[in-house]
Amino acid sequence: MNTPELLRVLVGFDTTSRRSNLDLIHWVAAYLEDHGVEARLVPSDDGAKANLLATIGPPVAGGIVLSGHTDVVPVDDQAWDSDPFALVEREGRFHGRGAADMKGFIAACLAAVPSWRRLDLRRPIHLALSYDEEVGCFGVPRLIAQMRAQVPPPALAIIGEPTQMRVGLAHRGVFCHRVTFCGVPAHSSDPALGISAIEPAALLIARLASFGRTLIAQGNRTTLNVGSIRGGTAINIVPGCCEVQWEFRPPDEASAAAVRGELERLLADVPSDVAVEMTLLAGIPALSAEGGGVAARVARNLGALWPPGDIPFGTEAGFFQQAGIPSLVCGPGAIAQAHQPNEWIAASELHAADRFLAGVGEWAASKPES
Repeated sequence: MNTPELLRVLVGFDTTSRRSNLDLIHWVAAYLEDHGVEARLVPSDDGAKANLLATIGPPVAGGIVLSGHTDVVPVDDQAWDSDPFALVEREGRFHGRGAADMKGFIAACLAAVPSWRRLDLRRPIHLALSYDEEVGCFGVPRLIAQMRAQVPPPALAIIGEPTQMRVGLAHRGVFCHRVTFCGVPAHSSDPALGISAIEPAALLIARLASFGRTLIAQGNRTTLNVGSIRGGTAINIVPGCCEVQWEFRPPDEASAAAVRGELERLLADVPSDVAVEMTLLAGIPALSAEGGGVAARVARNLGALWPPGDIPFGTEAGFFQQAGIPSLVCGPGAIAQAHQPNEWIAASELHAADRFLAGVGEWAASKPES
């Protein structure tokens, strides 16, 4: 099967994050088995979803990881011209949910498997497919843990998010929090009998906004955003509970540490008679490849576009980097089409990915540098 044919199959699985991805994972595992490749599944705690890890080539160090997420965002309330889960080709574009983000890359990897199998590989090619990237990158830490336990250390990882095949070496992290304040409700005719939960929440929001403006003035690329506040039950009741959901996006760990330190200081100022609970909803580390090193050199030699492009979105690459695997982002399609109605990927982008992955096979078959 070629890349468009495989993309048609993959898009046909509704792997919206709120649903299971097991049908797709089992299909991919069977496809790999048909080509003599064993796939290892790494299930979620409840068994409703799974990562997939497969190796083509010898079980030695120095291989390449090709990684992609299998989940997609919802199509609810979007005006599609066709069934989102049935790939449609129009004027050189393939339309379907996940076509660009990021089943196009996965399809191209699967299409390359037969040719990789025919080569005398000296270094392995590892396929790493994850779940729940779109809702917080919850699957990939377990996938990487399995990889570190069972796979000799790879030389690099390429995360195939849509960059139009341009190398991406850095992106900001994403850290999402929920802060819940609990006071004491009371009738508003005598507010002194209660303890407002909204007042300290409002103070936190104002001080976070002020801190965000300070960072901007200092030239720090970290952004903060309060996305949701919910509290109170009626206008004549002192609010007993209030919940604030907010996020920050730091370019590096030093910036992340600065925000965490400021948050600790802000929460320390909350009155002692107000209970505060903070929950980390999602934590996606930044990617900072500092010149790219081995990963960038290999990707450029394989035909990835250079100079590096800006990556405004978070990816799983930072998790691989934290695990000690030099990583970058490079894949077919454009992020501008991701998450949109009538999402599409150009046929030319799939062809570019095919050429790139043919080069991956040649690299894996070549003699490693001493």
